[in-house]
Amino acid sequence: MQQLFQPLRIGSLDLPNRIIMAPLTRCRATADHVPTSLMAQYYAQRAGAGLIIAEATMVEQGHCAFQTEPGIYNRVQVAAWRQVTTAVHDRNGRIFVQLWHGGRACHPLLNNGAQPVSASPFAITNDLTHTAAGKTAYVIPRELADEELPGIVDSFRKAAEHAMDAGFDGVEIHGANGYLLDQFLRDGCNQRTGPYGGSIANRARLLIEVLEAVSRVCGAERVGVRLSPLSSFNSMGESDPVALSRWLAQTLSPMALAYVHLIRGDVLGQLEGDVLTPMRRNYQGVLIVNLRYTPEEAEAALISDQADAVAFGTSFIANPDLPERIRLGGPFNIPNPSTFYKPGSAGYTDYPFLKG
Repeated sequence: MQQLFQPLRIGSLDLPNRIIMAPLTRCRATADHVPTSLMAQYYAQRAGAGLIIAEATMVEQGHCAFQTEPGIYNRVQVAAWRQVTTAVHDRNGRIFVQLWHGGRACHPLLNNGAQPVSASPFAITNDLTHTAAGKTAYVIPRELADEELPGIVDSFRKAAEHAMDAGFDGVEIHGANGYLLDQFLRDGCNQRTGPYGGSIANRARLLIEVLEAVSRVCGAERVGVRLSPLSSFNSMGESDPVALSRWLAQTLSPMALAYVHLIRGDVLGQLEGDVLTPMRRNYQGVLIVNLRYTPEEAEAALISDQADAVAFGTSFIANPDLPERIRLGGPFNIPNPSTFYKPGSAGYTDYPFLKG
């Protein structure tokens, strides 16, 4: 596992290894979307990652999709996040926050009756959402007007300012997994006309505007973006994911971002294709890859120059000291999915470390 433990520079940050903690929604914030001291403990436990990418975090009030996900749109949340970043930095860790808008994945029952918004008025149909009333069908979203989109961009900009105030080393823009920016990006959801619909360049316009606005706040070297051209999660699809991946790679290269974070396939296993090859061939920057990599496959991906780093998800849930376990070849704790989204420390901060 020599390549996984080579240092890597992303933007202005030096990483001691190439084992990245993927953003993982864990629903441990308060009902008002304020991070907690338990979250600080959780992230500090995992400070051995080359980089922690903290979970999807709301950039606007009133667009909740998970009941108790964190936000970063007010000063109370910023102060609470500061205890998280301080805890990670005290253990010599590095942490970005993932800035996120749920779009049509939000639900009126989670947002005081407010109708969710999206690129086009089509509901998610391949899943149910969790509310206080139990599992509930998603609703048809309201199509955002073109003149509303500068406000969305500004919400990401303000969230980036808050992230810097909270002490994060950078931000990742969530352009994946069927949330708002991805809803604009892919033609399986975006059926609008005008400057934000139709061609790839038009569908990507909102994402690019967000990246440009956030880069002006943080510096491009502190901004990453997550993409999932093949994901069918949240009823997503794309007629030509290879062309989309190639266009994104070529367009993002001159922006000099910290990294692109690519989900290489479909977590639901419904869509197939190779988006990694066109991304790697055309993106002239740091590429982080994700989706069910074993340590052995991750090492092989680095050796063959398919990527510069690999993000691990559920492995980091169950193994707070994952880099050390990979270095030693295991053993590895087994994650318990029944505790992924439940409140409290069980299945969150109580997974054991290797005994010294």
